[in-house]
Formats: sequence, C-alpha cells, structure tokens
Amino acid sequence: QVQLVESGGGLVQPGGSLRLSCAASGSINSGDTMEWYRQAPGKPRTWIAFILSSGTTSYADAVKGRFTISRDNAKNTMYMEMNSLKPEDTAVYYCKLNTMTRPYWGQGIQVTVSA
Repeated sequence: QVQLVESGGGLVQPGGSLRLSCAASGSINSGDTMEWYRQAPGKPRTWIAFILSSGTTSYADAVKGRFTISRDNAKNTMYMEMNSLKPEDTAVYYCKLNTMTRPYWGQGIQVTVSA
C-alpha cells in the first residue's frame, strides 16, 4: 500500500511564493513518475506538471516559468516550488504517483492566493 501526504499549502499574497511537498510511503519504486494536479472551485482537476525518475520535467502552460517540480528519490518526496503566485492559482493541489500497478493520489492541500 502506498500513501501520499502533501504539505506546505496555505494563504499567500499575489506575487508570493510557496513550496509544496509530497511525501510517499509504502511500496515505492524510484522509477515511478510523479505528478502535480490542481482543482479550483467549480472546475475539473487539471494536470500541472510531471517529473520522471530521470529528472525530466514538463509543465502546463499556465504555470510554466513560475513553478518548478523536483524530487528527492532518497526521501521518496516530490516538491513544487511556486513563485509569482496569482489569484488564479488558488486551488486544492494534489500529488499523484504512477506505479506499475495503479496510480495513487494524495489527499490534497489548499493553496489560496489573495490580498
């Protein structure tokens, strides 16, 4: 069984920064792909970034240049550094781990960008 726990969310002013963490426990393979998604109120959950075990990354256009995804395989932890935050970044952020057998999701963490 795999568990994912997000942390680091909260309230920040426009233009501010936050760093999200996603700690994985259980049967983890360092080769598994990890991703971040977010869901704004009244909108569907949308993909924002992935990182491969090799360190290769990809981003949605909405966050490219402002968000940076990274991972520490030794700690089974993924991160998302979020800079230049905008009110439209307000959402619940979810991490996802894609194993050989099935995907796993974290419980989500709220990020609110507001003055």
